Amino acid sequence: MTNRERVLAVLDCEEYDRSPIVHFGFLGETFEKWVAEGHLTEEEVRGYSDGNPTDDVICEKLGFDFSYHSIFAPNNGLLPPFESRTLAEFPDGSKHILGGDGVVVLHVPGAGSIQPDVDHLLQDRAAWEDLYLPKLQYSEDRVARAVVRIGDRMASFGEGGADYLRGGQRNHLLGLHCGSLYGNIRNWLTMEGSCYMLMDDEPLLDEIIETNAELCYQCTKNVLESGAQFDFAHFWEDICFKNGPLISPKVFQEKVGPHYKRITDLVNSYGINIVSLDCDGMIDALIPTWLNNGVNTMFPIEVGTWGSSIAPWREQYGKELRGVGGMDKRVFARDRSAVDAEVERLKPLVDLGGYLPCVDHRIPGDAVWDNVRYYCNRMHEEFA
Repeated sequence: MTNRERVLAVLDCEEYDRSPIVHFGFLGETFEKWVAEGHLTEEEVRGYSDGNPTDDVICEKLGFDFSYHSIFAPNNGLLPPFESRTLAEFPDGSKHILGGDGVVVLHVPGAGSIQPDVDHLLQDRAAWEDLYLPKLQYSEDRVARAVVRIGDRMASFGEGGADYLRGGQRNHLLGLHCGSLYGNIRNWLTMEGSCYMLMDDEPLLDEIIETNAELCYQCTKNVLESGAQFDFAHFWEDICFKNGPLISPKVFQEKVGPHYKRITDLVNSYGINIVSLDCDGMIDALIPTWLNNGVNTMFPIEVGTWGSSIAPWREQYGKELRGVGGMDKRVFARDRSAVDAEVERLKPLVDLGGYLPCVDHRIPGDAVWDNVRYYCNRMHEEFA
């Protein structure tokens, strides 16, 4: 079997010869450390992106089969984005910077976490109609300029990309990114702003949600109509934190759920039955909305401080809910005994079916090269 066939068999609870060993990318600081230690060369990490030939070289050295997160992504965001510029500078070196999404953040030199927002442009209907609505109109440019891997190079969709995607001769999975139905909106409004708009101008929030969803639908439809073939569809949201959602589950179901259903019905009509979603944090309260509207695969499954796992979800929802992720990458910074314990923890989860272990998020800078290689070897031994 090819790796592509294996993953599809795993997620469809069908027979397969072995479980693929997959990852979800690396942080830049991880490569810097591994190059300094002599495990990789600067040439080997130059130009890295998910699923490209550079990724293949690193996978072979470590023992991974491939990167799970190979995605074809039309531009379904703000086009063009706002021009990023510094609005204010302070004596301590911090700055107020307007970003491409129209949000002003406090940039603190050396800070590694998400920059806190201090202001945003999208505060009323005038800002929506003047600044945002024109940037959320569909055009073929949004698809034609997207790129896809072809052999050892990248080509635009209009330069043979669609022909490659129709070929179906891939060893790796390839997903179609269907956009973000609320996560991007939360970014534009900020969390506080989205809460206020729900109370102060609900019709405007509805219009923003509907406009954004229509753009995501049109981008997805245009790609599929080209004849390009994908193994799964995928959404991004990131609308939860460690204790639960950043939006009321009831509001999410009522306002966003139907838009998921419209897009998942579309991809299903093209034979795509795996629809995954990337949402960080404790997602449990939103799973019913996703599952009831055609999203059937959670990716990643954050072990984190709240200990997410496919097991309780499977008990509640059955095999209709699949999962990719749930591997605790923190063991890479420890020792082989920690890696052994993690592999043993994963074994009964794999036995549930419809579940593929994957390193949650990017492999961090504290990961020890030999521990990552040892993990891959152990996984091949256990799941060969």
